[in-house]
Amino acid sequence: MRRAIQFIDTGTRAVAYTLGGVAIALAATVMATDIPLPDLASRTHEIVGSAFLALMGGLVLTAVFAWVQVLRLGGPEGRHGAWFEAGVQSANGVATLALTYTLLGISIGIGGLSEQELTPQTVQDVIRGLTASFSMAFMTTVVGLPLAAVLRTLLTVTHARVLQRPRGLPAPTP
Repeated sequence: MRRAIQFIDTGTRAVAYTLGGVAIALAATVMATDIPLPDLASRTHEIVGSAFLALMGGLVLTAVFAWVQVLRLGGPEGRHGAWFEAGVQSANGVATLALTYTLLGISIGIGGLSEQELTPQTVQDVIRGLTASFSMAFMTTVVGLPLAAVLRTLLTVTHARVLQRPRGLPAPTP
């Protein structure tokens, strides 16, 4: 029963940290771009799509959950090593997902270009379709790669700090 409660506690902390990070990122983006939040949300959904957002959210939440577990368990690597590895693999999954969607967007754009006749009358529509596909392609990379780097850094630095903590000291509460 105690383990189940600790697991639920870790999960709620991971959700809280993830939602807090999303709120800070949204606030910074709104301030930097002057795009109202509802417009930003709809544009993001339109550009990258629901599948990307769901997959990215799941991977980020998994990495944050693993980070909280590393902090909570502390001690020698044997106590938290599997969680550290799970977190790093989730962060790597974020980078892989971003690059996969980049290639997908480029492929969709080129595939759409090959199916259309390019004439002076159709060039505007062809370019519009191309830029929509390329927008998804590059936005996933712009968001995914730095996010993956932040998650890996968070996990790696925390892991190193936990290993350097003198034995006998309790793990700090995240």
